[in-house]
Amino acid sequence: TPRAATAQFASGGKKMPKKNMGMIFATYGNVYVAQISLGANPAQAIKAIAEAEAYNGPSLVIAYAHCINHGINMALGLEQQKKAVACGHWPLYRFNPDLEAQGKNPLIIDSKEPTISFEEYALVENRYRTLKRVNPAKADQLLAASQKDVLKGWKFLKSLAVALEPEAAEEQK
Repeated sequence: TPRAATAQFASGGKKMPKKNMGMIFATYGNVYVAQISLGANPAQAIKAIAEAEAYNGPSLVIAYAHCINHGINMALGLEQQKKAVACGHWPLYRFNPDLEAQGKNPLIIDSKEPTISFEEYALVENRYRTLKRVNPAKADQLLAASQKDVLKGWKFLKSLAVALEPEAAEEQK
């Protein structure tokens, strides 16, 4: 559950950011990890699934999927997936350890930098709008924190990609 969303055990809005399971598994160094959204980028999703299947080792593919608990018009689910990627809440990437053995960067970022605000994405969903109706001040505070989380996560992902460049790895030795 992302920060600011309401859920069964977070009716006042979740106060902590969500864990980045993909990056946690990528730290092992021998796990293929991809974060995908079929609605936002079908080609990237298919490529990631094919790479995960071909990888000789453990693979983790984390897919964004809209669901009824998000409280959206399900006919607009693919648009909401695109917004999740566009705001940076759900960056698309692939971490393939085989690339490092080939002298290439194992981390490929497949999405662009955020182009819309987190709030523009979030307030389409009831899980965020509910808190905005009940406690607007708290919602604003948590949504602002979520925007910071998104930007911090994006910066982290980009800096990790730079650090994993083969030239950068050689310079650090």
